Amino acid sequence: MRVKHISLNDYRNYAEQSLEPSEGLNVFVGANAQGKTNLIESMEYAALGRSQRASKDIELIRWEQPSAAVRLAFEKFGVEHSIAFELNRQKPRRLFFNEQPIRIRELIGKFNVVYFSPEDLFLIKGAPAARRRFLDAEISQASPAYFFDLITYNKILAQRNSLLKSIKEGAARSSGLDLWNEQLAEVAARIVVKRLEVVEKLSAIAGDIQSALSNRRETMFITYDARNFKFDSGLTSTLAARYHSMLNDCAAVDIARGSTSIGPHHDDLKFFINGRELRLFGSQGQQRTAVLSLKLSELEFLNDETGTYPVLLLDDVMSELDSARRSKLLDFLRQKRIQTFITAVDLEPIEQPSAVFDVDNATIIAR
Repeated sequence: MRVKHISLNDYRNYAEQSLEPSEGLNVFVGANAQGKTNLIESMEYAALGRSQRASKDIELIRWEQPSAAVRLAFEKFGVEHSIAFELNRQKPRRLFFNEQPIRIRELIGKFNVVYFSPEDLFLIKGAPAARRRFLDAEISQASPAYFFDLITYNKILAQRNSLLKSIKEGAARSSGLDLWNEQLAEVAARIVVKRLEVVEKLSAIAGDIQSALSNRRETMFITYDARNFKFDSGLTSTLAARYHSMLNDCAAVDIARGSTSIGPHHDDLKFFINGRELRLFGSQGQQRTAVLSLKLSELEFLNDETGTYPVLLLDDVMSELDSARRSKLLDFLRQKRIQTFITAVDLEPIEQPSAVFDVDNATIIAR
C-alpha cells in the first residue's frame, strides 16, 4: 500500500496544497507550527475518519473559511483508489470512496496507517484509555466487523448508563436493565474475544522485535487485563454468559454510581520485560524500546491480517529516539519497503531518505 497523491484545501493551516510523495522514506523538514503535523494528521484522518488532535471536525477547517477538503489517492494490491472528505461549518461532513459516498463505518480498513508520535512514548506508563484506543484502532483497521461492534457497544453502554441514572433518580424501574444487560453482554464478549486474539498475536510479534532491539537481552510479552476476572476461554458464548451474570450482580452498585462498572471499556493492557511489569519496574530506555517494538508489531500485524503493510506516519519522533534505535527503525522500514512519512525540525538524524520536503508557513516544496 502506498500514497500516490495528497490534496488539502483549507485544511488546518493549508489554503491549498498538493503533494506526490515517494514510495520510500519521505521526510518533511521545518520549524514548529509550520504544518508538518497537519499533513500527517490528514492521512490519519483519511484512514480512520477522526483525528487524535481534534475533538470536532470544525477544528480542521482553516480559520474563517466555510469548508475544507482532504483528498487522498493510494494504491493497494496494484489497484488505485481514492478517499475524499468534505468538511463544512454548517453541514455534516461528506465522505467518498472512489467518488462514491460512503458512511464512516464503511471507510475503516480501506486505507491503513500506523501513527507514531512523541505522545506514544508515554503509552506504557500513561492512562489505560490510551492503551484501549491504541488496541481498538489497530483491530478496527484489520476488522471492520470489530469496529461495528465497538460502535454498537458504545451505543448500548450509553443507553444503559442513561437508564441507571433514571433509576437512581426514581424515574425508572430497575427491571428495565434486563434487556440492556443481555445486549451489552453479547457485544462485550465479541469485543473481548477479538482483543484477546489480537493481543496474543501482538505479544508474540513485539516480543521478537524487543529481543532483536535489545540484542537478545530482553524478553517482552503483553497481557490483556480485565479488572473483574481472568479469561480462561475464548468461547464467546461462555464469556457472554459470564458478563450477563456480572452485570446483574453489580446492578445495585451501578445504580448508585450511575454508570456501568464492568466491561471492555474498563480493561487494560500490561507489558512485561523479563517477567517484571514494565510500567512499574522498567527504565525509561526499556519503555521507549517497548513502545517502538509495539509500533513495529502493528506494522507486521496489519500486514499479516490484510496482506499488505500499512503506511507509517512518524510525527517528530526520530529526535526522541537514540541513534541505535533510529538506525534499527530505519533499517527495518527499508528492508520491509514500507512507505513512511517522517516529520522533523532537522534532517540530520535521518539517514538516506528517499525524498525530502521543506515545510514553511503551510507550503511544502520538494528539495
